[in-house]
Amino acid sequence: MFKDLDPILHSQLRLSIVSLLVGLEEAEFVYLKQKTNTSAGNLSLQLDKLQKAGYVSIKKGFKGKYPVTTCKLTAKGLKAFERYVTTIKSYIHL
Repeated sequence: MFKDLDPILHSQLRLSIVSLLVGLEEAEFVYLKQKTNTSAGNLSLQLDKLQKAGYVSIKKGFKGKYPVTTCKLTAKGLKAFERYVTTIKSYIHL
């Protein structure tokens, strides 16, 4: 039988964010905005959803005088991503 895909990750932008974070220790908001080619508002909204799900941790700080938001994939987020990929692979090998 078909397995359900994680509704948190089954969004193009959220999946893109998590996919980028899998290969990085952490990433700044500006980097994610550039790589996903989305607006700051939309990225903020999707990061908030990922954070509320426990998939991403967000740290706000400063670099000199400038505010910086840094995002990091959590262990729960990595596990969810791995399950998502496994589920997608099971669909492909029908």
